[in-house]
Amino acid sequence: MTKRWLSLAALLFLVVTAPVMAQQAPKPVAPSVKPLPLPDGNGGIGFDDLRFDTTLERVLVPAGRTGNVDLIDPANGAATTIAGFTKVARYDSGHGQSVTSVDVGEGYLFATDRDALRLAVVDLATRKIAIQVPLASAPDYVRYVAATRELWVTQPGKKRIEVFSLSKATPPVPTHAAFIDTPGGPESLAIDGKRGRAYTHKWKQSTMAIDLKTRAITSTWSAGCGDPRGIWIDEARGFLLVGCEDGTATVLDVAHDGKLLSTARSGSGVDIIAYDAARAHLYLPGDESATMAILGVSAKGVLTILGVAPTVKDAHCVTADDRGNAYVCDPHHGQLLVIHDPYPPSGG
Repeated sequence: MTKRWLSLAALLFLVVTAPVMAQQAPKPVAPSVKPLPLPDGNGGIGFDDLRFDTTLERVLVPAGRTGNVDLIDPANGAATTIAGFTKVARYDSGHGQSVTSVDVGEGYLFATDRDALRLAVVDLATRKIAIQVPLASAPDYVRYVAATRELWVTQPGKKRIEVFSLSKATPPVPTHAAFIDTPGGPESLAIDGKRGRAYTHKWKQSTMAIDLKTRAITSTWSAGCGDPRGIWIDEARGFLLVGCEDGTATVLDVAHDGKLLSTARSGSGVDIIAYDAARAHLYLPGDESATMAILGVSAKGVLTILGVAPTVKDAHCVTADDRGNAYVCDPHHGQLLVIHDPYPPSGG
């Protein structure tokens, strides 16, 4: 080949390959974090259980010592306040003051007040407490059970769940129906309407499955870690998602005797977790590490850490809306941290 043709070939090579050689890998997208102050939040709020309700299209925030449940509009962050729970003058740096857990059912909001030891029924039309009934002991979680028209309230100090049946009156009146003994627990509570079960942890190593109708513990599985805390059920795929104090997340297959499908590890101090079923993303805040990990959950239950967002110390609770946002509690500042999830769905 002549020098001229060699030169032309070299030039052609550069022209063809130059765009490829100039390409750079895209910069990874990081989750954005924005503070959302809450009414009367100055001085701190001892958050615990946060929820999101798709029917109301609101984030439900039992705002501890303020004596309020705040309903947050995810579109603009506006708060509607439901008052009437125990109001506490000062934040005690824990998460056991006043109203700390909430759920929704039949057009009503159900919430527990730890100071008053009462279970409240809130009329969402008037946004006022309509009925209050006594609890047998200090509550942790309250969950509405549609299949049986019951409220289940965990009472870890007594190692049991208190069950209330709902009357046909308007508004419905909760009446004590039973206690369910949960030796070694209960920690957290998730209702699986598709399979007629509830799931809760023992404080060490194990997770229990409870039949919703017979109220009997039907199975005890290894949680896949030493200190299980957070819990969430992906009903459609039969995955029980577990958050562990040391920062481990696990996936259990509830259709196959709690088989461990996957584990992943992130920041330490995990307590409450949340899950976006549409994106198949798990949100795992660590109150010791001051981070929140976003994990994808594949169709086979395999966990992948997609990214990590900064939070604050003692930020131990989270919920997620249907717009790609997670809401992490910031107790010392009496606010939420709104973390936008930039990652594509992981369910494939």
